[in-house]
Amino acid sequence: MVDWVPMRVGARPVPQPVATPLVWATASGGAVVLLAAHYALLGPGRPGPALAALCLLAALLGRCARFTAAPGTALLCWLLLNGFAIPPLGTLTWAGQRDALWLGCLGAAALLGTALARFRHARAAYRRVAVPARGTPATHLDDGTPGP
Repeated sequence: MVDWVPMRVGARPVPQPVATPLVWATASGGAVVLLAAHYALLGPGRPGPALAALCLLAALLGRCARFTAAPGTALLCWLLLNGFAIPPLGTLTWAGQRDALWLGCLGAAALLGTALARFRHARAAYRRVAVPARGTPATHLDDGTPGP
């Protein structure tokens, strides 16, 4: 009789986050593509949908990034949003509360995406270590004797 045994032995490591410069490059490129699509579909002067799309981009990028990449991701997305989704196009402006709120939303989205990814990886790693693999005998309490 053939007894199938999994090849993987031991716990798998938690995935390493992507390098910060690569996250920032992806944020820049993704923001340009999203803003071009926004301009083509809705035109300039409607920053609400653009902000929502950029927040989603920041959250998705946060899922594979380090926490230290979140402020830069938010800043890059805000720079492109401010420069290309609000008239006059190509001019950076600071409108006080509005821009602070937008920066806060983008930063919170990036941090939330990163925190959720870290929580998911930690939970998966804990489950791999805490739950015994199939085929291993269960032990009774901590004394090492076989369980019922």
